[in-house]
Amino acid sequence: MNPKSNLLAYLALGAVCIIWGTTYLALRVGVTQFPPFLFSGIRFLLAGPILLGLLYFIRKPAMPSRKIIAQQAVSGLLLCTFGVGIVGWSEMFVSSGLAAIICSVMPIWVMLINFAISSDDQPALPVVLGLVIGLAGIVLIFGEHVSDFSDPNYTLGIFTTFLGNICWAFGTVWVKKKTEATDPFLAAGLQMLFGGLFLLPMSLLFDDYSTITTSGDMLFALGYLILFGSVAAYASYSYAIKKLPMTLVSLYAYINPIVAVVLGALLLSERLNLRIGIGILITLAGIYVVNRGYQIRTFLRTQFSKE
Repeated sequence: MNPKSNLLAYLALGAVCIIWGTTYLALRVGVTQFPPFLFSGIRFLLAGPILLGLLYFIRKPAMPSRKIIAQQAVSGLLLCTFGVGIVGWSEMFVSSGLAAIICSVMPIWVMLINFAISSDDQPALPVVLGLVIGLAGIVLIFGEHVSDFSDPNYTLGIFTTFLGNICWAFGTVWVKKKTEATDPFLAAGLQMLFGGLFLLPMSLLFDDYSTITTSGDMLFALGYLILFGSVAAYASYSYAIKKLPMTLVSLYAYINPIVAVVLGALLLSERLNLRIGIGILITLAGIYVVNRGYQIRTFLRTQFSKE
């Protein structure tokens, strides 16, 4: 990798770490003033074609096959419709910082799903230890919000945030195991397009259109999520994952919740104190231990298979 390419890759990774950390705040601003599923649907229905249009203007790639289109439609359903869409709906009832903390556990869900679908892929001791550490951090954070559980909407918001996060994890596994090698920018554009289309019937079923308003804050949040949270961040992530080691790129999952919690406290006066801060660090440490344990085990298996 030449120095210029290396610098661009690190800049792209830095953009992902910051931008995806800010999207939780923008999403909360949007869904508290606009029907949440419709809000996310408009976001992806605009972001997908923009990214595809830029791609075809710059590269003019070959048209994807029906199989690839179908695969990306499933990916969009899991990642954008259920993953982002449900988390966005949940942020009507929980803070953007808390939603980001819950979503930071996504790498652990991916590990557990892999363990469940592969009988010879059982968790090693470091993985189990990391799960316990991460759970302890989540318990510590929720301990600060015990009184909030008396509100049924808050409890529902917590449950659905976990649900959306698990859907994102299933989508991640699906993309890794089931989809064919596809241009990452094309895949991202198709996923967002189909994700937005699938959000429309969910909006008809669950959204309350009497809450529609068009404030400057809502429009700014929508524009930010389209151009930066979707088009720019997806492009940056695709470039970083191509140029840098996966273990390095995965650092974004640890930085996003910190950015989200700090911004939520500064701009929306969301709760942040020493106990929550310690809980965040413990949770992220647990996720890191899980990832490292999985990476070490994979490395050792590769070495033994060569002997």
